[in-house]
Amino acid sequence: MTRPASPTVTITAGAVVGDGAPASQTLDRGLRALELVAAAAEPMMTADVARTLGLHRSITYRMLRTLENRRLVDRDASGAWLPGAGLAVLATNVVPEVRSAAQPVLEALANDTAMTAFLVIRDHDEAVTVSVVEPRSAIAHVTYRPGKRHPVQRGAPGLALLAGATTGGDDGQPERPEVTQCRERGWAYSESEVLPGMKSVASPVLDDDGRCRAAVAVVFVGDHGLAALGARVVAAAAEVTHRARLMSRSLPTGPA
Repeated sequence: MTRPASPTVTITAGAVVGDGAPASQTLDRGLRALELVAAAAEPMMTADVARTLGLHRSITYRMLRTLENRRLVDRDASGAWLPGAGLAVLATNVVPEVRSAAQPVLEALANDTAMTAFLVIRDHDEAVTVSVVEPRSAIAHVTYRPGKRHPVQRGAPGLALLAGATTGGDDGQPERPEVTQCRERGWAYSESEVLPGMKSVASPVLDDDGRCRAAVAVVFVGDHGLAALGARVVAAAAEVTHRARLMSRSLPTGPA
């Protein structure tokens, strides 16, 4: 199994009310700690979390213990912090029909390509991984975790989300040529934009109205035929779109 090197993680200020400070500074700090641990490529020690957030170590430890009590973070044998199982529970109702539709598709994609496959959604200016499937029989593959976040303007998943959502610049920013290329051919490619040395190919998942709901992606190392891989990821995204449409049409629309 290939474990990627830890990327530089940037934590931005928490949500604010109007133009003022966060409504709850304690909650804001706790959420920032949770975001940091969830986005890290490797488990983080308390001192590393405290240093990144600019907080005292004892304050950071108490916040992390509180998150641990809620099963939102966990600790490995060395005492380092990593995402907890409670995050999966919180994510259950995030685009549920798309996640359900994507699961078997991601499994087939991961095993066909011997790469880690994942589903990404957009959260404002970030791309967030909500589902991950690792290949069963690959000799080596990249480890990736749900909850990982990165700027939507970087990485193949983010580029695919932008390509599916817009026909021009996003939020007033000039559009990257890679976004336009993804819109034309159906898939995006990036290298070392999110994790050093890692490559990714992604394609947008659309709904009946043509809106981008998510993106299907694979992450890998080494050399692969990008055209064939891109076509395989595009086919997977199209299958997720089809399955999600069938699932949404089968849902009850009102009382009997």
